[in-house]
Amino acid sequence: MRVLLAGATGAIGIPLLSALAAAGHEVIALVRDPAKERLVTERGAHALVADVLDGDGLLRAVEGQSADVVMHQATALRDAPRRLGPDDPTLALRDRGTAHLLRAAREVGARRFVTQSLITGYGYRDHGTRILTEDDDFGVHVGTVADLVTDSSVATERQVFAAAGIEGVALRYGMFYGRNAFSDMFAGMMRRRIPVLPRGATGTTSFVHVHDAAVAAVAAMERGRAGQAYNVVDDEPMSWRDFMTEVARAHGTPRPVAMPRWLIRAAVPYLGCLMIDTTMRISHAKATRELGWTPAHRGVRDGLRAR
Repeated sequence: MRVLLAGATGAIGIPLLSALAAAGHEVIALVRDPAKERLVTERGAHALVADVLDGDGLLRAVEGQSADVVMHQATALRDAPRRLGPDDPTLALRDRGTAHLLRAAREVGARRFVTQSLITGYGYRDHGTRILTEDDDFGVHVGTVADLVTDSSVATERQVFAAAGIEGVALRYGMFYGRNAFSDMFAGMMRRRIPVLPRGATGTTSFVHVHDAAVAAVAAMERGRAGQAYNVVDDEPMSWRDFMTEVARAHGTPRPVAMPRWLIRAAVPYLGCLMIDTTMRISHAKATRELGWTPAHRGVRDGLRAR
């Protein structure tokens, strides 16, 4: 298939280019920064310079192109501010960016659309020990700033599922680790002895290695059912404290430095919601059953050794 890929130079985008090429697909990669064109062309893709948040510019860029599928993996995590707000660029990419990419899909004749969502859409709260599946409520508000992230996942899913003439599929990813993802970011902070953990117990969540996330995206593109969401996580949920400890061990950094819980809530409220308030364990059984996908890395300990 011919794939129009947004987010081709991100943490998932780079391994996804390789995974798509290995599966025999042709890729048109959207690149916002012309200096990054070589990153995608070296991996066999054709580069198009366009900003997903510039709807008219995006349509001009794809004019005359054709594709079977549009894949939305665009984020702006490197540009994320400490305090989450409605104007956060990643939130805009999931809402307004999805709308622009759906217009681009019609322009290039694509009938299939795969979008990136997140397991945090199940709600930033303590879900206990119960294993969550795609049948659980999604888009749950808890009354904190983290609701903005939940709403962004709902926004992209609703748009692709409702788009006339488009087969929409959503991937509800766990927390990413691997090259250029959470693990690298926190390793860099621990090297500089920047406090990264709240004191006391931390929440538990489900993670996924970026290479496994990329393989799941190809499987969803090829075999996912229209109008369906799939959880993409590994087999071993982990607390944030254990995650940081494993990252420090794998990267050879000092152990994570803790800070008072009130301070992390004040300094980076979103991380407080994620690391303190949220406990969730997620099942990927549906993705395994319908897409034939299982994570190559069962958990963070395994995946960090293979980074």
